[in-house]
Formats: sequence, C-alpha cells, structure tokens
Amino acid sequence: MYLGIVSDTHDNLDVVEAAVDVFEREAVDAVVHCGDIVAPFSATPFDADFEFHAVRGNNDGEWALADTVADFGTYHGEAAELTVDGRDVAVYHGTSGAVVDALVDSGTYDYVLHGHTHERAHEQRGETTRINPGGVPIDAAPEPPSAVVLDTESGELDRHDLP
Repeated sequence: MYLGIVSDTHDNLDVVEAAVDVFEREAVDAVVHCGDIVAPFSATPFDADFEFHAVRGNNDGEWALADTVADFGTYHGEAAELTVDGRDVAVYHGTSGAVVDALVDSGTYDYVLHGHTHERAHEQRGETTRINPGGVPIDAAPEPPSAVVLDTESGELDRHDLP
C-alpha cells in the first residue's frame, strides 16, 4: 500500500495542489496530513481519489476545518492511531518534541508521522520509523516543502519536492 504524507502546508495552495498531484500520480491509497493545513479552503483539494486523514496543527482553525474535512475524510483532532496495511501508525502534529520522542520510543508503532518543525526527518529507532515530511519553508527549514510517499510493504520512502 502507498501512503502519502504531508504537513505544514499553511494555506499555500500551490504546495497543496502540487502535493495532491504527486499523490494522484503515485496512486497512493491514503494520505495523512500531519497538521497546519490552517483554513478550510486549503483542505478541499485533498478531496481526491484517496482516503484522507488529518490531525490538528497549532495554526489550524479547528472547528471549521474539522467540518470541511468531514465531508471527504477524517479529522482526528490532536492525534491519530491508524492501522495501515497491517502497520500501526501514530500521527501527531509535533508541537511537543517530548511527545514525539515518547511515541517513537514506546515501541508501540511501526511509524510515527509528525510535522511542526518544518524540518525533514526520516529515522529508524528500534522497530519504529519516524517521518517528518517538512513544510512550507521558514527560517529554520530552508529546504522546499515535500510530499512523501511511503510503501508500507517494503518500508521504502520517496520524497518529492514541491514548488
């Protein structure tokens, strides 16, 4: 199964539409947005031919965003626990680094997906893989945002830079 991962799009429709294009081209089965979509208008492009999951970011307009996403996907609130292709996945925006570390170090999940820092990360700790796809550039993260496609069967990860 192919899982698309994106985070911290911050109302940048060019980035959102580029991510959706990647996910459609790669024929992902599901997409996880790790928070900071921000406004409902920038969530609607994810109403596409894949399952969609999102968690709350620290900049999201939560109630209106939750209502919009509910029309085509699942808005999980603070965090999500998903089972994807038999793999246990935790999704959390990443506002607390201590919580991210606790999720990874718990050994409960095959994957821990998060954002918030806008810094790309892909690391293996024990049996758990931590993935941060990055986000719209800020001072601390000069690289472009990216869409990540994870092959849950092989564990291979492909990163696609977004405009």
